[in-house]
Amino acid sequence: MITESQSEVGFYRYPPIGEDDWRYGYETAKVWAMELAMIPRSTFVDMANAASFAEAVELLAGTEYALEGRADAAQIEQLLRQRRTEVRQLFVELMLDKEVVNFMRAREDFSNMRLAIRRMVTGKPLGLDYSNEGNVPAEEFEEIFEQENYERFPVYLQGAVEAAVLGYYEHKDVRRIDYEIDRMEGAWRLSEAARLNSPFMLSLVRLRIDLANIRTMLRLKMAGREEETRFFLPGGFADVDKFVQGLETGYEAVGQMFYATPYYELLEASIPYLRSEQSFLKLEKECEDFVKGFLKTTRTIAAGPQPVVAYFLMREAEIRAVRMVLTAKKNNLSTKLILDRLGEWMP
Repeated sequence: MITESQSEVGFYRYPPIGEDDWRYGYETAKVWAMELAMIPRSTFVDMANAASFAEAVELLAGTEYALEGRADAAQIEQLLRQRRTEVRQLFVELMLDKEVVNFMRAREDFSNMRLAIRRMVTGKPLGLDYSNEGNVPAEEFEEIFEQENYERFPVYLQGAVEAAVLGYYEHKDVRRIDYEIDRMEGAWRLSEAARLNSPFMLSLVRLRIDLANIRTMLRLKMAGREEETRFFLPGGFADVDKFVQGLETGYEAVGQMFYATPYYELLEASIPYLRSEQSFLKLEKECEDFVKGFLKTTRTIAAGPQPVVAYFLMREAEIRAVRMVLTAKKNNLSTKLILDRLGEWMP
C-alpha cells in the first residue's frame, strides 16, 4: 500500500518503469515490429478532414480496420470488437507472467461489477450481456447476483460488491456505486502491483489515480459541488489535499497550484478550453496524451514486460480512436471538434 509519506511527486515528468527483463527479448522485439503497422496520427488527421464518412472509411484501406462497401455503425462496431479481442488474445500469448494478465483482465471484472450493481439496485434485469474478457466468466455474473453468493467472486470483487451496495443505499445515489468501486479497484491495484514487484504497473496505477482526481476536481468545480471531497481517490503521486484545495481555488490559479507536479501543463491546456467551451473534451485528450507519453518511456527498455503492456494499451487506444473518428464523421460532427479530441500518437 502507498503510505502518506510516499504519496508525493518525486520525478520531473514521468515516474520510473523498472529494469530490463531478458526473458522478454523475443516478445519485446515482436511488439516493436508490430508498432510499425499502427495507424499514424497523420491518417487520423486526414480522416477528420475528410469530406464525408465514406472518404474517412476509405483512408483505412490497407489497414486491419479496412471496411468493405457502405459500412454501417453495426458493422464498424463488430469489426472494432473483433480487433480488440484479437489484441487481447495476443497480449495473453506474449505475456509470460500470467499474474500480469490477470491484473489487466480485472478491468473487465470491475466494469461488469458496475453494470451488475447498477441494474440490481435500480430493479432492472441483471441480464447476460457482460464482457467475457475478464477473470470471471460473463455467464457467472447473473447467477452469482441472483444467488447472492458473492464468495464465488475473487477476493478483490467481494469487497467491491459490499462497498458499492452500501454506498448506494446510504444516500440512494447511483454515483456512489462508481466511486466505491473505483476506490476498491484503486486500492487493490496498488497492493497488487506492489505484490508483483512491478515498478511500471505501480507507476501506471498511481498516474491514473492522479488523472482520475484531476477529472473529479474539475467536474465538481464545474457542477458547483465543491463540498463533495469524498470522491477523491487516495494512493496517487499527488496528495489528495491538493485536489481538495483546488476545489476552493479560482480556475485561473488551479494550474499554478500544480506547478511543481507533472500535471501543470495538462491543467494549463485544459482549463481555458473547459471555461470557454463548457466541455471536458480537451481535458480527456490531455489526460490520454499524458498516459501515452508515459507508455512511450518503455522504449528505453531493451527487453521486458513493459513494452508488451505498453503496446497492448496503445492498440486499445488506437481502436478507440478509430471508433471516435468514424462515429464523429458518421454524425457529421465538425472537423475542429474531432481534432480537439484527437490526441498524440505512438508511432
